[in-house]
Amino acid sequence: MCGIVGYVGPKEVVPVILEGLRRLEYRGYDSAGIAVGCKGQGKLSVRRAPGKLKNMEEVLRERPISGCYGIGHTRWATHGRPTEENAHPHRDCTGSIVVVHNGIVENYLELKRELIAQGHTFVTETDTEVIAHLIEQVTADAQNTDKTLSLEAAVRKAVKRLTGAFALGVLSAREPDTIIAARQGPPVVIGRGEGESFIASDVPGILHHTRNIVFLNDGDMARLTPEGVTFTDFDGQPITRKVQHITWDPIQAEKGGYKHFMLKEIWEQPRAIRDTTLGRISLDSGQVFLAEMGLASEDLATASSINIAACGTSWHAALAGKYMIERLARIPVDVDYASEYRYRDPIADPTALGLLITQSGETADTLAAQREMMALGSKTVAICNVVGAMVTRDAHGTIYTHAGPEIGVASTKAFTSQITALFLFALHLAQVRGKLTSAESLHLCEELSRIPAKMIDMLKAVSAQTERLARDFSNARDFLYLGRGIHFPMALEGALKLKEISYIHAEGYPAGEMKHGPNALIDETLPVVVLATQDPSDAGSRLRYEKTLSNIQEVTARSGRVIAIAVEDQEEIGNLVEHVISIPRAPELLLPLLEIVPLQLLAYHIAVRRGCDVDQPRNLAKSVTVE
Repeated sequence: MCGIVGYVGPKEVVPVILEGLRRLEYRGYDSAGIAVGCKGQGKLSVRRAPGKLKNMEEVLRERPISGCYGIGHTRWATHGRPTEENAHPHRDCTGSIVVVHNGIVENYLELKRELIAQGHTFVTETDTEVIAHLIEQVTADAQNTDKTLSLEAAVRKAVKRLTGAFALGVLSAREPDTIIAARQGPPVVIGRGEGESFIASDVPGILHHTRNIVFLNDGDMARLTPEGVTFTDFDGQPITRKVQHITWDPIQAEKGGYKHFMLKEIWEQPRAIRDTTLGRISLDSGQVFLAEMGLASEDLATASSINIAACGTSWHAALAGKYMIERLARIPVDVDYASEYRYRDPIADPTALGLLITQSGETADTLAAQREMMALGSKTVAICNVVGAMVTRDAHGTIYTHAGPEIGVASTKAFTSQITALFLFALHLAQVRGKLTSAESLHLCEELSRIPAKMIDMLKAVSAQTERLARDFSNARDFLYLGRGIHFPMALEGALKLKEISYIHAEGYPAGEMKHGPNALIDETLPVVVLATQDPSDAGSRLRYEKTLSNIQEVTARSGRVIAIAVEDQEEIGNLVEHVISIPRAPELLLPLLEIVPLQLLAYHIAVRRGCDVDQPRNLAKSVTVE
C-alpha cells in the first residue's frame, strides 16, 4: 500500500505534492520521493529519502527543486529494502522517464531478465524499476522501426506486459506538462481544477485543491494536462468516466459515494486483504516473508507457547488465529481478553511469545496486557493497523495490517486484515519450525492470493440477498449464531456486528453446545444463523460439517428460522433450511475470510432498516483508550 500524488498546472508543484502526501502518509512510511519538471527545461529533477515524509522534506530544504508538473510517492516496501535507492520515483536508463507505483508486479523477474539481455542496467531491488525500463524499451523498439510513440502509447504497451496489481503515475521529460495514470487493482483518483489536473491514490490527497473527482476503474488509463484529462482503456479505446462533484467535507468524501463508512469498508475488504498480503508471500516457493516483523527466526523456532491478548473484534480474530497457529505450526496457543489478562496471574516467561492484536494500537487493556507479558520476560509481537502506535513502539516486532483508515466504529476490513495477518504469521511460524512441506506452503499461499477475487465476486452476489433477508428479520428481538471449530469465532463476530449497530440482542455459540442451554431459546420467532461451510478436501472439515447438519435439524425441529452460510453447491443445505447464503470454496482455514462478509452485510442492512446510526452506534467508540 503506497501513496501517490501528482499535479500539472500553473502552481508551484512541490508544495502541492507534499501537502497531498502528508494526507496519504498512512499508506506508506518506509520512504518518500518526488519528481518534478518544468516546460522548456527538458529534464526531470528527483529527490528521495528513506523513512517518513519528513526526511524527504529535509532533503528538499537542503537541495530544493521547483517545477509546474510532477509526481510524489510514499512507500510501503514490498520488493527491496526501505532505502533511498529503492524509494520511488524510479527512472529508466536515460533518466527521462520516471514511474511511481502502488502494487506489485508479479512477473518482474521475467521482464527484468529480458530487459537485461537487451542492455538495460538496473540499480534497485524493486519491481517498479522494471516498469520504467519497459516503457523505455517499448519507445526504443518503435524508433527502430521509424515510428514515434507518445508517452501514453508507450505506457499502454508496457502495462499490457505486466502481471499483478498496479496503480501507476508516469512522467517523461520529452512530454512536459503531462502525467499518464493507469489502474489495475489499487485505487487511482483523478481531480480537475481550473487549468490544472491532479492524480492521487485516494480523495483526501487532493480534496483540498478540487472537489471534481473521477474514480478510475480497473483497466483504465488517463492522460493529464493543464487543459484537461482524457480517458482510454488499455487497448486505447476512448472511454467516458463520470466526474463526481464532492460536496462533503474531507472525512465525508472518504465514503467514495457509499451511504455509510461501514458499507464502504465492507467493500474495501478485498483490497485490504490483498494489501496485507502483497510482498509477504512468494507464489514461486510458497515462502512467507515477515522480515519487517523484526523478530529473529530463532525466537520463533524455540518459542514454547504463544499467549494472545486482544479486545472485542480483535479477540475474535485472535480465536481464529489460535486454530490457524496450532494446526499449522503445532504450538500451543492461549487467547485472553486483554482486559482480563493481568488480573488472572498469567503464566508467561522468556520462552513464551506474546501476541497483541489491535486495530488502533492504543487500546488501554491491550497495552496493559503487553506490559504484563514483557514484565514476565516474554517478547511481544503486535498486529496493528496504525503505523507508530503505542503497541508497536513497545513491541519487539510488528506485523502491520494494511486496511487503511477505518472510520466505522464496527470493525470490518480491520478484522479481515487481522485474520489475514494471523494466517501469514501461522504460515511463517510453521515454516520456521519445519512443520509444513514446500508443496503445502505453496498451496496455501496460492489459495490466499485467490481470496480477494473470490470476495469481490461474492460481494456482488450476496449484497442484494442480505438486503432482502434484512426485510424479513429486522424486527427480531434476538438472534443466535452457531459455528464449530474455526467458524465458532465467526459466529461470535457475526453476533457482535449485529448487536453493535442494530441494538438487537445476539449471541454466538459453539454449535456442539446446543443441548447445553441454547436449545431452550429456540422457537418460531428466533432467527438462527448457522455457519455450515466445509472444505471437502479436508477430512476434519467434512466431519464438522456433518455434525453441523445435525445441529441444523435440531433447530428446524423446534421451528427455529435458519439462515445458513454454506459453500456453493452444498445442495443438501437447501433441503433443510429456509435461507442459504452461498460463498466460494476455499481451504478450511481461509473460509472465515469469506463467511464473515455476508454476516457483516446482514448486520448492516438490518441496522439501516431499523434506522440506527450505523457508523456511530450509541455508547461505543472506535478505540477504547481508557479502562
